[in-house]
Amino acid sequence: MAAIDDGSLRKAAARLGLSQPALSKMLRELELELGAPLVMRSSRGVSPTAQGKVLYQRASAAARELSRAVEEIDQLGGHMVGELSVTAVSLAVMLLIPETLHSFSRQFPQIRLRVHEELYIAQMASLRKGEADVAIGPIPHDLAQGEFQVEALLPISMVVVARKGNPLAQAARLAELSKARWVYTGVSGDTGYVRELFIRNGLPPPPAAAIVNSTLALLALIGSDDFIGLLPAQIAEHPLSAPYIDIIALAEGPLELNLGVMVGRASSPSVMVRHFLSHLHRAAYHLAHPGERHRAKPA
Repeated sequence: MAAIDDGSLRKAAARLGLSQPALSKMLRELELELGAPLVMRSSRGVSPTAQGKVLYQRASAAARELSRAVEEIDQLGGHMVGELSVTAVSLAVMLLIPETLHSFSRQFPQIRLRVHEELYIAQMASLRKGEADVAIGPIPHDLAQGEFQVEALLPISMVVVARKGNPLAQAARLAELSKARWVYTGVSGDTGYVRELFIRNGLPPPPAAAIVNSTLALLALIGSDDFIGLLPAQIAEHPLSAPYIDIIALAEGPLELNLGVMVGRASSPSVMVRHFLSHLHRAAYHLAHPGERHRAKPA
């Protein structure tokens, strides 16, 4: 794993406190035991073979699980240390993560939090690979039953947006936008919420004029050209976005979704994850009931 991470046997040996010949010997013995080459050597270093990639992925997952097991054992004994990896969509990063991290970190200062901003499609992959402990994003309607533990947090209204001054901002019905230059989010034009919006309203989905993998890229395209796309209403109405884009008021209304939190089903959530979910639900409640956050507690 170290050799592939570093791309160099020399660097990997130094990091592991071994000599390069000793590490090379260990690698050759492993290749002989498995009956397959694991790395390709060149003047630029080493890179994994197809077999090496499989072993690397499995070994990485095993190492993560072992690390989590040690952390969970400590946590069950009341020693709250370790690392929590959270993947979240932009809306969650803006609205839920700040309060959640603030309150969680105050209660558990020795737990290190890693937050990755990802689109919902990438989140599913991160959870399945064990790279993330928690995913916060729209709850997929086609999610296999029982694959993840899913809890709803907030309703989301996905609205159609265009840059200010775009003539298409005057459209009244979705059909009027069928030939517009739509920006899709995800990995291809065959998936995404634009397709879902059109299909739900009995219309053929338009082709993707551009495909992006981040909300920032979506905003940049829509704000600078005659592209249109879908954004959560909370982002479209945010002071950082509102000066540059308009929400198109369509008769069909927005695409209604639910923002939720997902964790793996392989085992019951760890003590650390359960505490994080509690803080996350509290932040979602405060967002939905802003007047109650500062309400004085009765004597």
